[in-house]
Amino acid sequence: MRTIIVVLYLVIFGVFSLFALPFLWLVGKFNEKLKQKISQSIVKSAFGKILFISGIKKNVIGLERIPKDESVLFIFNHRGFFDIILAYYTVPVLASFVSKKEIAKVPGLRVWMRNIKCVFLDRENPREGIKAILKGIENIQRGTSMFISPEGTRNSAEGLLPFKPGSLKMAEKAGCPIVPVAITNSDKVFENHLPWIKSNRMTIEYGEPIYIHELSKESRAELLELSREEVLKLYEKNTQLAL
Repeated sequence: MRTIIVVLYLVIFGVFSLFALPFLWLVGKFNEKLKQKISQSIVKSAFGKILFISGIKKNVIGLERIPKDESVLFIFNHRGFFDIILAYYTVPVLASFVSKKEIAKVPGLRVWMRNIKCVFLDRENPREGIKAILKGIENIQRGTSMFISPEGTRNSAEGLLPFKPGSLKMAEKAGCPIVPVAITNSDKVFENHLPWIKSNRMTIEYGEPIYIHELSKESRAELLELSREEVLKLYEKNTQLAL
């Protein structure tokens, strides 16, 4: 039943988009940042309703750790579709996502994602991948924090997959902090029993920022593994608490 209601809500949202998107396009002609902020507010509201309909009990930890005076790179573990919904609903700053390019083929979703400055990554084309990273760096420099899953794909095993080389380039090149983010139980909501949505408790924890410029030369060389360890530590802690 929850799955059907969520689908119906998405249809209603799609109808709403027919009226909202032309208005946002017009706003963007005069003020692109305002367009982005309104779009984020609408998307966050929609995600909040999806979480409510899906019966998700939210446990949000560490919002106070997120820097408020500069953009950051959020790195999160990826276990299911609801990771992104919960992360974007809870983030208190202007933010966007790095997403696989296949999502850009979904017409209605594509427009909203572009409105909030999402970056579409082509993992099979190195040249296009570099363009996506550069776009993410530009977003950060212009005040939009970015979410990326360094695992590169959804993980159905225990723990975390190895982080992909290059997944932290946006932070290294933009000179911004890295905020580790751990999300638990998202796969128990949807992926473990496709195509049905089941209510569950999800926890998201924002960890302490990693300031690259404060690290020693040796730690910078191990930044990928250091960042992975921080996400894994949060994930294992909250997984144990959920048992």
